[in-house]
Amino acid sequence: MRGHALSAGMTNTVIINSCAVTNEAERQARQAVRKARREHPDAKIIVTGCAAQTNPDQFARMPEVNQVLGNLEKLEPQSFGLEETERVQVNDIMSAEETAGHLIEGFDGRARAFLQIQNGCNHRCTFCIIPYGRGNSRSVPLGAIVDQARSLAGNGYKEFVLTGVDITAYGEDLPGRPTLGQMCRRLLAAVPEIAHLRLSSLDPVEVDDDLWRLIENEPRLMPHLHISLQAGDDMVLKRMKRRHLRGDVYDFVEKARRLRPDVVFGADIIAGFPTETDDMAANSLRLVEECDVAYLHVFPYSARPGTPAAKMPQVPGDIRKARAAVLREAGERNLSRFLESLVGSEQSVLVENETTGRTRHYAPVDFGFKAESGDIISVHIAQTDGRKLIAPTLVKANVA
Repeated sequence: MRGHALSAGMTNTVIINSCAVTNEAERQARQAVRKARREHPDAKIIVTGCAAQTNPDQFARMPEVNQVLGNLEKLEPQSFGLEETERVQVNDIMSAEETAGHLIEGFDGRARAFLQIQNGCNHRCTFCIIPYGRGNSRSVPLGAIVDQARSLAGNGYKEFVLTGVDITAYGEDLPGRPTLGQMCRRLLAAVPEIAHLRLSSLDPVEVDDDLWRLIENEPRLMPHLHISLQAGDDMVLKRMKRRHLRGDVYDFVEKARRLRPDVVFGADIIAGFPTETDDMAANSLRLVEECDVAYLHVFPYSARPGTPAAKMPQVPGDIRKARAAVLREAGERNLSRFLESLVGSEQSVLVENETTGRTRHYAPVDFGFKAESGDIISVHIAQTDGRKLIAPTLVKANVA
């Protein structure tokens, strides 16, 4: 989007890429619009992204907004620069049949590169508005992914994150139906400059055999797996129309730990889903504790108009917040215990800025020295404050 805008001569422009996953996300997008207008009174303000796609009228009504672009239009060069273009350009996202690979040269202020391998989702979880913002699942062909990775590796990026809405659905729409694991194996073979490969959120029942083999045998695949969990109670999962049940998560965690004993887990979870009882919430909490999920992203349930869950009996807001707080506390305990286990060890760390970075397990590290962003270094972990690791001395620079 930045490239298209600059090519069209739009130097005095603010582009806000909105999110629709919760009511709070949409509120923050509107707040960002008003702030942008205060700080840039003469700029052209464009709003795009999922909230613009699913509810364009809310932004079109804002006097601060000059233009609203849908998720398809935001990636088309002709959407930018011409004064006579329509103020609101939002077409049917379900008409999208492919996700093009977009060559990006770098990311501002970031040490790692993000590769979009897939977009959209064919599933209709009862709480989720995202398919209506992103469309059905479309995969980026391997050749485009490899070209993008080579370009970014040539610009110095060593760590790559594969992203998408439902990356375990990768390849279902491509010739030959390659799986996520097959694509990862081919990508790593084609681009040996990739030192670290990370995966975004995984569906625990859709991990293919090739990916399991990579988890077991490929040191360049990081030992940090993020589970699209959402709940730990079978009745809630069924009402969410998820593809897994509680036992599937335990099986996934057990197998991953058997194949890769040092693996650590993250997860997304919704607190206070409609009809959730105290016992159902307790099941989710127990799963987080027993599976030892160290990186927990907790969302109090947010009703999205047009979704089936919005019509279900709702849990009071104060109970949702209280349950979310309990889950967050459990996640913080798990993280603290995991960080404590690393004290005294030597760890490989990707430098994110001069004095901070992340280990292979994604544990945050503060350095007692300055290092070059994007480098992979080895440090000695001296202590932890429960939220991050502290490494006062450098062991070795440029280990990858």
